[in-house]
Amino acid sequence: MTHVTIVASPTASVASEVDLTWRDESACAATATALAQALRAGLEGGASMVIELHGTLGAGKTTFTRHLLRALGVQGRIKSPSYAVVEPHELPGHTVHHFDFYRFNDPQEWEDAGFRDLFAAPGLKLVEWPDKAAGLLPTPDLRLHLAVPDETRREVKLEALSPEGRAALSAVIPSSPAAEGGPVHA
Repeated sequence: MTHVTIVASPTASVASEVDLTWRDESACAATATALAQALRAGLEGGASMVIELHGTLGAGKTTFTRHLLRALGVQGRIKSPSYAVVEPHELPGHTVHHFDFYRFNDPQEWEDAGFRDLFAAPGLKLVEWPDKAAGLLPTPDLRLHLAVPDETRREVKLEALSPEGRAALSAVIPSSPAAEGGPVHA
C-alpha cells in the first residue's frame, strides 16, 4: 500500500495588526520598551529580526528607534544614519543595524555596501525608508507605520508578517483599556 505524503498548508500571509495612538513621546517610549523586552531573548540567542519603519519626514521613525535602542541597552549617543545609511550598535549577544535609506538612489549601492550580508546575519535590523530599497530587502518581521494627525499625537499601525513578528507584536498589544498616551485599540 502506498501512503500519500501529507504536506502542511503554507502559513497564511495575512499579517497580524495592532493600531495604537501615541499621545506623547512617553507613549512611544513605552511601546519601544515593550517591544525591546519581547525581542531581547531571541536576539541574544542568535535570532534575526527585521523591522521596517514607515512614515513621512518628522513622523517619529528615528525617535522610536532611539527609544528601542535605549531599551535594548545601547549607551551613549545614538546617531541617525541619514548620511552614513547604516549605524551599527554592538550589544552583549547581538548586533543592531539601523538603516536609513532616505538618500538611497541606486540598487548597486546595496551590493557595493555589503547590505545583503548584513541582512543575512543574525541580529536586529531597523529600516527607515524601506521603500527606497524596494525589491532588495527581505520580508520584514514587523512593519511600523506612523501617521501625524497633529503636532504631538501619532497614529501607529504595527503589522506582524512572520511568526517571530507575531510573537513580538503580542507584547505590545494592550490587555486593558487605553491609558493616557497608550494604545487606543487593538
